[in-house]
Amino acid sequence: MSMGTRFRELHKKGDPLMMPNAWDIGSAKILEALGAKAIATSSAAHAFTLGRPDMGTVTRDESLAHAQDLVAAVNVPVSGDFENGFGDDPEAVAETVRLAGEVGLAGCCIEDTILPSIDAYDFELSVERIKAGASAARALDNDFMFCARADGIMNGVYDCDEAIRRLQAFEAAGADLLYAPLPKSFSDLERICNSVNAPVNILLAGDYRNNSIDDFKRIGAARISLGSVLARTIHHTIVDTTRKLIAHDYSALLKTADGDEIDALLTQSAK
Repeated sequence: MSMGTRFRELHKKGDPLMMPNAWDIGSAKILEALGAKAIATSSAAHAFTLGRPDMGTVTRDESLAHAQDLVAAVNVPVSGDFENGFGDDPEAVAETVRLAGEVGLAGCCIEDTILPSIDAYDFELSVERIKAGASAARALDNDFMFCARADGIMNGVYDCDEAIRRLQAFEAAGADLLYAPLPKSFSDLERICNSVNAPVNILLAGDYRNNSIDDFKRIGAARISLGSVLARTIHHTIVDTTRKLIAHDYSALLKTADGDEIDALLTQSAK
């Protein structure tokens, strides 16, 4: 069974896959050792490792090389967060999907944001871009889970009705998985899940961290991802601890991961 087929079978409505996002080889190996059945890259978290801010600061070549490193490091499916596909036209999206398959990814997601701005591509172009990506995914030698994102709610450029309109069109264009990060309310999230037949991914961030797994099961979610949340948690610790250290408060150093445990996890996941 290919990684892509294995990945697809993990997506079950009402029994969502928890898919954490890694930012380097070490984090990917630890996530796998702790029981993650699949992992994803995070464009924001990857950018942070390069000393760059989020939103369109990492190139396609850099993103693919990073993803390939994670694929080589673990024995679970890996999905790539490839922002807007590293280009505006449908051909750029298709090429990104083709290259994603070549480096061994089990899937990837493409959003409708005109990076580095937060504006969205117009409806027709957004659909053509997803159609091109889906076609490229189907042409790959191995199964590949192609996810289409409608990011306008999260970015504040369109409402839930427009997100649903786009997701329904993305599904008709051939997307395997649909994703509209951070709707304004849980009822809107439920509307989104009920508006399409394809499986839906949920971003566990913002107020959604207050919901339970049973909530997500009830509305039929098929996948839960973390985006850059884990990486931002690490960076929060860096910022908070360093501020205390500079002020000669060493109390934060009492809470550290056990080195032997980390070594064991890294060894356990050795590919």
